[in-house]
Amino acid sequence: MHIVRGALVAASFTLLTACAVGPNYKRPVFDATAAYKEQDGWKPSEPNDALDRGPWWEIFNDEVLNALEAQVNISNENVKAAAAAVEESRALVRQAQSGFWPQVSASASRTRSVTGENQPITVTSAGVSANWDIDLWGQIRRTTESDRASMQASEAALASARLSEQAVLATDYFLLRAQDQLQIILNDIVAAEQQSLKITENRYRVGVAAKADVVTAQTQLLSSQAQQVNAPLQRAILEHAIAVLIGQQPADFSIAPATMRADVPTVPAGLPSALLERRPDVAQGERRVAAANAQIGVAISAFFPSLTITGSDDYRGNTISHLIRTTNRVWAIGPSVALSVFDAGLRRAQVAQARAAYEASVDNYRQTVLASLEQVEDEIVTLRVLEQRAVIEDATVKAAKEAETLTLNQYKAGTVPYSSVITAQTTRLASEENALNVLSGRLQASVALIQALGGGWKASMLDQ
Repeated sequence: MHIVRGALVAASFTLLTACAVGPNYKRPVFDATAAYKEQDGWKPSEPNDALDRGPWWEIFNDEVLNALEAQVNISNENVKAAAAAVEESRALVRQAQSGFWPQVSASASRTRSVTGENQPITVTSAGVSANWDIDLWGQIRRTTESDRASMQASEAALASARLSEQAVLATDYFLLRAQDQLQIILNDIVAAEQQSLKITENRYRVGVAAKADVVTAQTQLLSSQAQQVNAPLQRAILEHAIAVLIGQQPADFSIAPATMRADVPTVPAGLPSALLERRPDVAQGERRVAAANAQIGVAISAFFPSLTITGSDDYRGNTISHLIRTTNRVWAIGPSVALSVFDAGLRRAQVAQARAAYEASVDNYRQTVLASLEQVEDEIVTLRVLEQRAVIEDATVKAAKEAETLTLNQYKAGTVPYSSVITAQTTRLASEENALNVLSGRLQASVALIQALGGGWKASMLDQ
C-alpha cells in the first residue's frame, strides 16, 4: 500500500503540472447601443428601484397578486421540472469531477480446484486495486468545465422558467381584474338603460312618445344584458388558468371579484448592456457558449496519448486464518500509455463538430441578445403610446357620460328623438370599454417590460 500511495502522490504532481488543450473561454463580444431608441419621450413612474428590492410583482401593491406569485415557485409544475433539471446537471458535474481521483476497489475470493493428480487446492485472496487516469491534456478538466457551464445554463433556464410563469400569472391576473371592471361597467350600463326604458314607457303612456321608442329601448337593454351575462365567461377561463399556474385544480380555486387599479407602475429600462447580466435567457445562452467551448478541448485531447496508473496489493494463501502475512503478499504497480494511431479521420471530425457547435452557440447567444433588446424596445413604445392614449380615452369617457346625461334630459324635454339617447348610451359604453382596454394593455405591457428586463434577476445568482 505504501508503494501505491507513493504512485498516487507522483501522479498528483503530474496532474498539477499538466496542461489543458483547447481554447480558453472568452465571452463573445456584443456591442450594445448606448440607450434604447424608444425611451425618448417616455418618463416611467416611480419607484425607480423596484427591480432591486426583491419580488418584482410587489410594485403593483396588490396583496392578492403577491399571495398568488408566492405559490408559483413551489407549486408550478413547469418550474418544478426546471428545478429537477438543475439537480440533474449538478449531478453530472459531480460525475465529471470524480474523474480527477483514482478508482479504488476491494476484492476477496476463495476458489477450490483439483489438479491432474486429483489433489485439491484451495486459494484464498483479498486485497485492493486502484486505477487512475492521469489528466495530462485536460480532458477531465475540460469536461468538468463544460458540465459546470451546462449546470449554470440549467440554473438560468430555471430562472427563466420561473420568470415566465410569474409574468403569465401577473398578466392573467390583470386580465381577470379587467373582466371584473367590465362587469361593473356593464352593470352600470344596464341599470342606466333600465331607467331609460322606464322613462320611455312613461312618456308612451301619456302619449308623448311613440311605441317605436319603447321597442328601441327594450332592444338596447336586451343587447346590454346579453353582454352582461356573457362577461363572466372569460373571467372563469382566466381563473382556471391561474389555478393551474399555481399548481391547483380549478375546482378548488377561486378569486373574489374586485375593482381594477387605475395607475400603472413601471420601471426605468436602464441600459441595453445591462440585459447581458439581468436576463436569465441571455445568461443561459452565454453559459451554453462556455460549455461548447470546453468541448473543443475535450475533442482535441483525443489526439494525445492517455496515461493510466494501475496498482494492486493482494494477499493470497491456502487458509484464511494465516492469509495476512508478508509471504502471502503480492503487489503490482505500473503505468500504461495508449495512443490511437489511425482512426480514419474520426478525431478530426469530432474536433470540427465541436468547433461548429461552438460557433452555433455563439450565434444563438447573439440572437437571444437581439431578441431581448427587441422585446424591451417593443414594451417601451407600447407603454409610451398607451399612456398618451389613456389621457385621451379618459377624457372621452368623461365627455361621453356628460353627453349621455344631456341627451337624456333633452329627450325628456321632447327636443331630441330617442335614437339620440341610444347613440349617446352606445358611445358611452364603447368609450368606457376602450379606456378599460387601454388600462389593461398598459398593465400587461408593464409586466412584459419587467419580464424583458429580467425581473430583477442577475447573473451573479448562478451557482459558481
